[in-house]
Order: sequence, then C-alpha cells, then structure tokens
Amino acid sequence: MVKALITGGAGFVGSHLAEYLLAQGQGVVIVDDLSTGQIKNLASIQHHPQLQIVIEDIRNTMILDRLVSECDVIYHLAAVLGVQKILKEPIHTIEVNIGGTEAVLKAARRYRKKVLIASTSEVYGKGTKFPFAEEDDSVIGATSKTRWAYAATKAVDEFLALAYYQETDLAVTIFRLFNTVGARQTGQYGMVLPRFVKWALAGEPLQVYGDGEQTRCFGNVGDIVDAIYKLSQAESAIGKVFNIGSTEEISIKGLAERVIARAKSTSHIQFIPYDQAYEKGFEDFVRRVPSIDKIMQIIEWKPTTSLDTTIDQIIEYMHNER
Repeated sequence: MVKALITGGAGFVGSHLAEYLLAQGQGVVIVDDLSTGQIKNLASIQHHPQLQIVIEDIRNTMILDRLVSECDVIYHLAAVLGVQKILKEPIHTIEVNIGGTEAVLKAARRYRKKVLIASTSEVYGKGTKFPFAEEDDSVIGATSKTRWAYAATKAVDEFLALAYYQETDLAVTIFRLFNTVGARQTGQYGMVLPRFVKWALAGEPLQVYGDGEQTRCFGNVGDIVDAIYKLSQAESAIGKVFNIGSTEEISIKGLAERVIARAKSTSHIQFIPYDQAYEKGFEDFVRRVPSIDKIMQIIEWKPTTSLDTTIDQIIEYMHNER
C-alpha cells in the first residue's frame, strides 16, 4: 500500500486531499500544528483505519524525520497563508514558510522520497502578462510592503525545491494554486468566497475591497486535489512547475452579486477602501488568471466544476454548520 504524508493535512486543501487519497486506497499520515488547520476538517475520515494524525510543527526535525522515513510520497501543503494573517504575523510567515519547506526537503533527500510542493499564484506578483504562464517573470512589490512577504517566501520555496531536484536528483514537483475554494474553507484569514457566503446567509452587507473590478478565478477543491494526485503519478511532471486553477474569470463585485443571487439573500454590497481593509498603501492584483496549458499537456487535466456549483456547495456546507 502506498503511504502518503500530508503536511498541513488538517487544513482546507489538505483535508480534501486526505479524503481523496484514502478513497484511492492509500494510507495517509497528516502532520499539522493546527495553527490554521482544524481537526473538524477531518471529521469524515478521522476514524479511518488507514489514517494517522500527528499534531506537530513540521520544523520539529526529529518527528518529521521519522514520518518521512515511513512514507512513500510527501505532499507539502503546510504554510502560513491568508492576507490578514500575513500582515499581522510577517516574522512567523517567513520563518514557517521557508523553514518548513527546508526541513521537508532535507528529510525527503535523506530518504529519497518524492515531494510535491504547494506554491501560489502570488509568486506572479504584479505581472501584467495574462494569463499567467509558469515561465513568466515575477514582479514582486517593495520589501516595505508586508503583503509581499508570502509571495517572496513561496518563490524561495520553489527555488529551493528546484535546486534539490537539479543538484541531488530529488523527485520534486511544484504546483501553484489559484484561489482554491469549496466546503470547509474558512473566511477567518481573508478568503473572500466563504466570507461572502457567510454574510449573505446572515443578511449582512458583503464587503468588497476597492472598486470590486479586480478579477479572480476560483477553482473547486475537488478538481484541484484531483490534479495534485495526478501530478504525483506522472513521472514527466518531476522537476517542473504547474499552475492549477480554474480559468473562469469573474470580478469580485460580480462574485458578490453571484453569491447574493445563489443564496437568495437580501444582502447588499458595501465597498471598503483597501487602506481601511488592510493597511495604508496596500497593493492588490488587477487580474489573476492562470494558463493551464502545461498541466493539460502532462496529465490531460482541466477543471470540470462550475463556479455556481461551487458556491452552492459552500452555501449547503455553511447551512449545515449553523
């Protein structure tokens, strides 16, 4: 039986990936310090005989060494994420994101284990060539702007992972996620869609930052974990970087309108200046849309779940949670 180690496995994406891998007949070990992940995310699989949960910081090298030695493949998803958390805890963000990835790669090299590293569309920074393709240049904002710390740490993670591949022939694959959404995602750290649904169900104003004309693409987590798994099975994916996300582009204002309609809510939209929502001088992307040509060529994957279906799934989940 294949045994997978998922760092950050009690988080939103990690918990869905754990469900997926267990359904494939694999054994799964989750390591998570529960700083943003939650045990309740694992409720449907918590007592599965092939699941082990370890509550620990991945920078505990003694524990990580043992877990890596006993697994066949590592899915490294653990990271500090969410704009609000990054702005409040920049030191923690930088140390965990870079230090955690370094610890995982060192252990993987020691035992020659395949590693899949989660990265982010944030690494494209303020790029203006659309859609974003994996070999495009990054345009990161000034170091005085804290919001770019996350993008910079994930870029360093990518450089480090590819260096391990190039210098030590470690089997590494990197995937950049674009606004992954679905049931169990929390709006606590700034994720826009669950916040919109929560407000709409409560009849409260949906707060749209800026003018709402900025556009994003929201990929359903079920589609995303399918892509992650298929990348793990593709030898031709090793040593490469892939975008994973939806190409269905929508403005944030349009997303708010869609949520209000799908929830049959009486809520209205309230526009909040960026300076008030985050910090003075906050910088945002005008557009963020992925090219998925590369991943389509390697594993013939493309998203199949519509945004409306995804919104309905989140509405149903939050109804049941109330």
